Amino acid sequence: MIDRPKVLSSKMTLRQFENGYWYVDELRRFAERVAIPGAKRLRKDELEKVILAYLRTGKPASPPKRALRKSGVKGLERGLSLHLRIENCTSNRATKDFIVQQARLMAPGVREKSGVWYRLNRWREDEITDGKRPTYRDLVRQYVALNKTERFEKIPHGRYINFVAEFLAAEKGATRRDAIAAWTELKELDVLKSYSAWVGARRRGR
Repeated sequence: MIDRPKVLSSKMTLRQFENGYWYVDELRRFAERVAIPGAKRLRKDELEKVILAYLRTGKPASPPKRALRKSGVKGLERGLSLHLRIENCTSNRATKDFIVQQARLMAPGVREKSGVWYRLNRWREDEITDGKRPTYRDLVRQYVALNKTERFEKIPHGRYINFVAEFLAAEKGATRRDAIAAWTELKELDVLKSYSAWVGARRRGR
């Protein structure tokens, strides 16, 4: 079933890397070992991107452009309010509860969609990186807007999120537990981590 390296190596091919499933700690340790700048502060999708660039070129890639450093007092400690500027936002339970509570006041009946928090966090980071100064009111409005979106565009590196969404849409009567079981199976296969690759592997008898 498994025909791929179990350990990240600078000698592996792009195919071996893309067909494997790597945990964030593995990616971070490898990125630090090959001297990729800012590796400790990168998200999993960002680590995958810079490691792919490294395997293509043999040179450490520059980290993505975003505000990697957080400074100042956290919003929760400053006292969350709609007019407060977002400076050091932590996506913890208390902050999420505040956003959900304000969203329900702003748009009664709003229902949370799968994948919203990931997209909301990326929106917040992009706004700050672009030099904008969003408030928590802006964040709540974006949360509402995302939940009203009929269908999300695919996240380039959100393979698990994309897989589950496609699996549930295509497999009639399937539950989230079924999707997670299929994803667990897919992680061990020497194929791309996508729904179509999982279907192809099952047709070929893996």
